[in-house]
Parts: sequence; C-alpha cells; structure tokens
Amino acid sequence: MEQPVRISVITPVLNQVRYLEETIFSVSEQKPTFNVEFLVMDGGSTDGTLELLSRYSTHLTVISGRDQGQSDALNKGFERARGEIIGWLNADDLYHPGTLEKVAAWFDTHPECQWVIGQCDIVDEKGLEIRKWLTRYKNALLQRYSLELLLVENFISQPAVFFRKEFLAGIGPLRLEYPLAMDYDLWIRMALRSKPGLIRSPLASFRVHPEAKSARNFREQFCEQYRIHLKHDQRRALLALHRISVLKNILGYSLMKILRFFF
Repeated sequence: MEQPVRISVITPVLNQVRYLEETIFSVSEQKPTFNVEFLVMDGGSTDGTLELLSRYSTHLTVISGRDQGQSDALNKGFERARGEIIGWLNADDLYHPGTLEKVAAWFDTHPECQWVIGQCDIVDEKGLEIRKWLTRYKNALLQRYSLELLLVENFISQPAVFFRKEFLAGIGPLRLEYPLAMDYDLWIRMALRSKPGLIRSPLASFRVHPEAKSARNFREQFCEQYRIHLKHDQRRALLALHRISVLKNILGYSLMKILRFFF
C-alpha cells in the first residue's frame, strides 16, 4: 500500500536551466523520513529545461504545458499536490539540508499551526551568500511579527514558507492580477485568518541574479505590494508608513543596482 505524501514541493519553471539543477539537488538530497512529492510545473521551456528534468525523472514529476504565468502554474501545482503540507520553491532558489524534516516536525508539535515561516538567506549567481545585513533586518522583523507590521512591509521570504493544503483551500489560489507580488497578497490573506508559526533557523536561500523578475522589476513590485495593502486594509497610518517603506526600498535597491554595476 502506497504511503501518503507528507510534503509537496511545487516549483514553477520557464527557461531557468542555468539554476534549476541546483534547485533539484536541494530537494532530492533532503532525505526525510517521510514521502515527499516534487512537482515541477513547466510553462513550455525551450532552453534545455525539459532535457535536464528528464534526467531526474525518478526524483520529480514534470507537468509541462502553456499557462498564464507563474501564479497560474503554481495554482495548478497546488491543486494537484497530494501532500498535507505544501512548499513553494522557485527554480532558482534552494532548500537548506534538513529543511523538510524541520518543517514536518514543527507541524507535528504544533497541530494548530496552519502556516509557518522560516529564516532565509540571500545568495548570488554562484550560490555565495550576499546582503547579510538585509537577512538580519528581515529576521529581526520576523521576531516581531504582527499583521500590522506585515501590512507596512513584506519581510517574509517566500522560499521559507510552508502551509497546510487544507488551509490554502480555504484561503483561495494565487491571484493572477498580481504578477510580481502574488506571494505578498497570499501572506496577507493567510495572516488575516491565522498567525504563522516561526522556525528560528535558515530553511532556504533566495537567489539574486540579473534575470530574476524581482531584480528587473523591483519598483513595480513594491508599488504592487502597496496596492495589495490598500485592498486589504485602509488604515491611514499604516498606509502612510507603507508609502515610506516603498520609497525606502526603491532607493535602497536602486543604490544596490548602481553599486553592482560599478563593483
């Protein structure tokens, strides 16, 4: 009799062959004591992604076909997932060793918990840790988590979030109208229903590289986050603080882009 799946990992991919193999390794080398389902949702890659995935067919399941973008691919993966718990790992990000075991243990010891956030570091194209100051800043905000703080600024790192499938079913799918900040909208909808748990150790690495959507469109992403805040909460003081946060983040990321160009 087939054992049930404990965790489903969903990875959307479109022409990310450069980093995908490292992502696959980070999942396949977890070696948990339970069944893991690894679904890769390919949107029609033409850069060798499918050929790479075929070499790892014993470790993952590929669902390939046209979609309406990243959110649509993820929604299809979430719906197909058989696991009690779901993780979302983009095709250029990484899980740390032992992450899935830590997550399962958390949900076992906190049966009331519907979603959990872990710490997440930032790496460059070569997998070297960068922006340690930003990681420390986000970790400090995680320690002070509140819905109000989340409304002002998105300090949750998407690769280090896990949630129960039944909880997601009650929240609803990712919204296609937010192509850059769909995760922020989901966090707020989840936070309005349930306070997340916090695993106080690094679970994942978020990769920064020039081709990344967040790197190319950070101004639009921060403005989209503000619109999401406005949709869910209209308290003037929080909206004013969020506008300040948007300006701070745009200036900060613009400066990092300039420094990267020269150094």
